[in-house]
Amino acid sequence: MHFLTKDLYFPPVDEASYEGVLAVGGDLSTERLLLAYRNGIFPWFNPDEPILWWSPPERMVVVPQLYKVSKSIRNLLNQKKFEITFNQNFEAVIRNCQQIVRKDQDGTWITEDIIESYTKLHEMGFAQSVEVWQNGALVGGLYGVDLGHVFCGESMFSKVPNASKIAFVTLVQHLKDNNYKLLDCQLHNDHLEKLGAFEISRETFMKVLKSAV
Repeated sequence: MHFLTKDLYFPPVDEASYEGVLAVGGDLSTERLLLAYRNGIFPWFNPDEPILWWSPPERMVVVPQLYKVSKSIRNLLNQKKFEITFNQNFEAVIRNCQQIVRKDQDGTWITEDIIESYTKLHEMGFAQSVEVWQNGALVGGLYGVDLGHVFCGESMFSKVPNASKIAFVTLVQHLKDNNYKLLDCQLHNDHLEKLGAFEISRETFMKVLKSAV
């Protein structure tokens, strides 16, 4: 494991620990965050911990060109119960992701510093959000970092049933329409697997990430 200084640098991802921790420390500047994502690295840490930078051995992804929307989600979309927008209220999305209560999870890793840094990335055009509205209220959404050919999903939330699923499927369709190669979902969880994400090796992920746009 590497300890970062103020120098803008990350070690090679194949030097990560067995669990996927590559480095500790550094900062959350937009320059460091962009360097991280462009090299297959992302921050994930508890508020009372130093910044941890990850590049896990297995990466959870969706290939937009191969994605098949489930019949139940397609029916929901056809019912038009929700209005879906892009980048209309990034800060509201990331704050809802911070504040939403999640099953089997105490607290959140989305600190005020995270919100400040990713909001700056959004203002620069790199961080994007999908919003799901119902009767004028924001009921779901997600955000992530857009690298142009890979979209690195960060977090999503839902205040009513299926709202985050609608955001997820809408994002995948957008990525498909614009010829993105991958939606990066980072780490495995059962919810993502049910939505159609699957794991690939870090080596395979890095080949796609470093391929020409």
